Amino acid sequence: MRVYVPLTLPGLAEAHKAGQLGPGPLTAYAVTPGLREWYVSDDIEELEYAALSRAAAASLRLLAGDPGAARRRVVVAVDVPDGDAVADPDRGLDAAGIGEVRIAAPVSLKKAAAVHVDADDAQADVTAAAAALGAADHGDDDAQFTVDGAEDHELLWFGVQEIPHLIG
Repeated sequence: MRVYVPLTLPGLAEAHKAGQLGPGPLTAYAVTPGLREWYVSDDIEELEYAALSRAAAASLRLLAGDPGAARRRVVVAVDVPDGDAVADPDRGLDAAGIGEVRIAAPVSLKKAAAVHVDADDAQADVTAAAAALGAADHGDDDAQFTVDGAEDHELLWFGVQEIPHLIG
């Protein structure tokens, strides 16, 4: 199963140094039954893109909690055995939990398929979105518009071998 693990650049640097994502449990996003129902598509590529987008939103939340981190969303795509990624059935009704899975143990970076990171030109919008996240969560429509602005930026694809360049 392909899962998408949200990180920040400092989190990616820690994972690179340790050789693994973790410690567990890890929160990740995947094509779950709840995501399939929410997205209403049978196209696996569209569904995986939706899971990646959910992970990018979670990365934005990590950035909001780490003011010192570079303002670029980071998502690591990792392949894990199907049974390792478990969706919480109680979160299925919670809109924030759509596509969310838990992985109990650390995951080797050797299982990573790719790293997705914002381009440099997204930093201003991602910075504004991270700052506006709290107000958006409390129903501020202008703040939500700002948060949505970060989603207008596509994450770039990088091979795992490019991690040293990304964190350097």
